[in-house]
Amino acid sequence: MKQIFGKLHLWLGLATGLVVLIVAGTGILLVFEDELDEWANHDFYFVPVPQNAQRLPVDSLYHGAAAYNPALRISRIYIETKAPDRSIVFRAQKGKGQTWNIAVNPYTGKVIEGVNYNKSFFGVVLNLHRHLCMNDAGKAITGTSCLIFVIMIITGLVLWWPKRWQMLKQRTRIAWSSKWKRLNWDLHAVGGFYVHIVLFAIAITGLTWSYSWFNNAIYLLFDGKPMKKNEAPANIVKQPIAAGYYESIYQQANNKLPYNGRITMTLPEKDSLAITVNKMNHEASVYNIADVLYFEKGTGRLLKETLFKNASTGTKVRRMVYPIHTGRLYGWPTQIIALIAAIVAFSLPITGLLIYLVGRKKRKARAVKNPLRVVAMQEESAVM
Repeated sequence: MKQIFGKLHLWLGLATGLVVLIVAGTGILLVFEDELDEWANHDFYFVPVPQNAQRLPVDSLYHGAAAYNPALRISRIYIETKAPDRSIVFRAQKGKGQTWNIAVNPYTGKVIEGVNYNKSFFGVVLNLHRHLCMNDAGKAITGTSCLIFVIMIITGLVLWWPKRWQMLKQRTRIAWSSKWKRLNWDLHAVGGFYVHIVLFAIAITGLTWSYSWFNNAIYLLFDGKPMKKNEAPANIVKQPIAAGYYESIYQQANNKLPYNGRITMTLPEKDSLAITVNKMNHEASVYNIADVLYFEKGTGRLLKETLFKNASTGTKVRRMVYPIHTGRLYGWPTQIIALIAAIVAFSLPITGLLIYLVGRKKRKARAVKNPLRVVAMQEESAVM
């Protein structure tokens, strides 16, 4: 059984090693994406707070962002509540596939900067991580590789498993002072063992974005029925947006959901649909807890609310997929664990290839040293 699993582990690893290297390498950067992005682009996300200054209405900021480039359509508004030093960020779309982020100073109304997210550093990194910068073809490759990686974690654990319990100490310790061949094997096998549970969780949750059947399986498993698409309700009364409308729904959302968090207003492309206001709860014990409100476009009347506490078990579990995959579940502690696991995952294709090449060299040397025995074995196999 171990020989079969060994061959499976070897050939699957050789087939997907390069993809795993890219996905794990980009994953290392994405674990602390928000922190690194805010540090590198501090002036984009943070503004000086004037003394006794009042934030301008969201509507004024919206018009300022819309005037930055009339060819862009504002699709989302991001506002960090209880954070006076944060800029207001507007997400805008241009055609299909072009996404821009426009930061506006909430006290002056001036545009700080507009950035094409697709061409930004983390935009390219995320594209590599999910699609290898190859659109749907790349998504299929990363999805398949992710599924294979799950199999490799299982086969790797079988190969690591000691034949006798006396060998357990050897299998759980890296011999740092040994020769490079032994050290390389330990880094691959022992290092992989220590993070295999974390890597399994990251890989299995990654399948959610690759395969719709896996995403639906979460709801079938926990709710007993397929996922119900959560769409914004239709507007009952249709009327133009009046002055102060966006500020009004922002204030309503904060009054309805008074905790500290980030508000995201999603502006639908169709005028017939309500505006979705999502508020991420920064005071929750785990990451990605959010409540959703739907406001009628034009009137600002609350049409529907979807609170996390009332959500189905399947919806709550699905909400946890992203923080588990990125390591953000409990903040810095789990992010550091995810970072270590991603570094080990990045090393596995390299150390695994070296193990294969060393073994191949040994097999060739053995064949040269004992050619008659090899020929005899081949003839015997042919007769059989």
